[in-house]
Amino acid sequence: MYELLIILAFGILAYYNTTLHGDEFVNASRKIGDRVGKLWDIAHDSMRENRLLRAEKALLTILKIDERNAAAYNRLGILYAKQKEYRDAIDCFEIASSIESSSSSLHNLGLIYYETENYDKAAIAFEQAIKLDESMAARHVAYAKVQEKIGNIKLMIYELERAVELEPNKETYTLLCKAYLANGMQKEADLVSDKIKNIDKSKKPKRMHRPTRRVVV
Repeated sequence: MYELLIILAFGILAYYNTTLHGDEFVNASRKIGDRVGKLWDIAHDSMRENRLLRAEKALLTILKIDERNAAAYNRLGILYAKQKEYRDAIDCFEIASSIESSSSSLHNLGLIYYETENYDKAAIAFEQAIKLDESMAARHVAYAKVQEKIGNIKLMIYELERAVELEPNKETYTLLCKAYLANGMQKEADLVSDKIKNIDKSKKPKRMHRPTRRVVV
């Protein structure tokens, strides 16, 4: 009977210890989450205010807490790119992509490769970004610019045409028109030029017709 009571006592003690440790874990996780949230606010506000050193410290602190935070690496890469620290920016975007492959991190990586004239790697990054999300015209425009640098004119024009399909506005039409003209495609350029003119006409403010004044006797 005495042995049974001892076993029961140990069981109760173990239960309470587990409960306490569980509560401590939940509280610790909540505190860490709150701290990371505050650090994100600091990083966001600091980048908006162009306080880049403060933003960098906040992002690096987040990565000390969570070393696999892809969003923090991506944001840090943007920060380094703003400062033209391209090597560090590339490292951050590459790490972000390896942790969590996203269209935004791959697109950013492509932009840095393009800026540093590493066009082959830029093309690969943009192509992967488009595979994950092809719904943004900007991704196709960026990919088209790389193809122009490489000399793949056919693919460049295709990507610009795709951009026009997604966002048929003056900017995308103008880029496509210039590409047609540069490559001797006058007929196609004329058709696109007409569409640009129609956009310009539609944006002109309509003339207001004032009612005829009548003298009331």
